[in-house]
Amino acid sequence: MTNIGLISDTHSYLDEAVFKHFDRCDEVWHIGDFGTAELAEQLKAFKPLRGVYGNIDGQDIRLEFPERLRFKCEEVEVLMTHIGGYPGRYAPKIKEEMYSNPPQLFLSGHSHILKVIFDDKIKCLHMNPGAAGRVGWHKVRTLIRFVIDGKNMKNCEVIELGKK
Repeated sequence: MTNIGLISDTHSYLDEAVFKHFDRCDEVWHIGDFGTAELAEQLKAFKPLRGVYGNIDGQDIRLEFPERLRFKCEEVEVLMTHIGGYPGRYAPKIKEEMYSNPPQLFLSGHSHILKVIFDDKIKCLHMNPGAAGRVGWHKVRTLIRFVIDGKNMKNCEVIELGKK
């Protein structure tokens, strides 16, 4: 069983509450727009970190994190990218891969809109944790915490960090 803390769009701001909410997580996954390498370093010092770069990230982040990351967590195939869209509206750069070789879990950020949607067409769960930072049009900063247990994804919790 792997407990995951899912975060995106921090835009150089890391609320101290993230450490409390992700304390029991085994890994933290950041879906881009870190903002600074220092923020990534804080997360890496806290828990094992997987991530992708976002459109606002500079060369320092882009040298460390890929644009797209595909990996297996337990028995779940995961695909992570910052600008990916969502079921029925996948981004052009990811659409072909989503339909030709779908993962079981697709993670994207960028929109600052929290979404958890199952794509019946390709049997894939999509998650976007919204935005945890203070930059952007969202009104409430959010995170997601969930569990991967073998091939099952469960115990999904939306965490509100408060107004931006």
